[in-house]
Amino acid sequence: MKNTWIIAKRELASYFNSPVAYVFIVIFLLLTGFFTFMMGGFFRFKEATLTSFFVWHPWLYMLLVPAVGMRLWSEERRQGTLELLFTMPVNTAAAIAGKFLAGWIFLGFALLLTLPMPITVCYLGEPDLGPMLTGYIGSFLMAGAYLAISGMTSACTRNQVISFITSVVICLFLVLAGYPPVTNILLKWGAANNLVEFAAGISVMFHFESMQRGVLDLRDFVYFISLVVFALFTTNIVLKTYRA
Repeated sequence: MKNTWIIAKRELASYFNSPVAYVFIVIFLLLTGFFTFMMGGFFRFKEATLTSFFVWHPWLYMLLVPAVGMRLWSEERRQGTLELLFTMPVNTAAAIAGKFLAGWIFLGFALLLTLPMPITVCYLGEPDLGPMLTGYIGSFLMAGAYLAISGMTSACTRNQVISFITSVVICLFLVLAGYPPVTNILLKWGAANNLVEFAAGISVMFHFESMQRGVLDLRDFVYFISLVVFALFTTNIVLKTYRA
């Protein structure tokens, strides 16, 4: 555990020692504001709610989080420092956990910078705070799941572009699997209801939407944590093949 936190602190510091963190935060905040107010019709609904804010998170994370995760291991392999890391007295699992925690904390920090949004909503009206809180929890969990997937693809290649594209494709699949237009098409094609329900069940949209409504279901937590654990476990297997 000690080695994990040492690696996490080193990685987190490396984000802010380069322009990467600041560029990501600026782009994230600008896109969030644009989609919330311009595309989501924040003022048009005339309701004290953050629905138009959270609804875009699966799509924004799909493009932005892989940009953070693509460098987790690809950069180490490209620079030849992966072998050096493995010569240190730290096991592979601790290194993976440390890098992942650093990225997740960074994404959580970027998400916290959007707090003026709910503060503004509370100032303009009397919103239900439950959906706001669960929406932020769901958004944070979803960001972690996307990051773990991006780290997994990063461990498979030293090319960051390939890692980015692969991560986007996987995340896009997880979004579209439960997207209503997709499930409607499956039903029109005569797909069995069990198949459609399974497709919806593996989608981040299905689980995140329930949290947007203020529902804290254990199944949603299990889903996101399972994605993280599976991706980190796969990353561990891939990296151990290089270490062997």
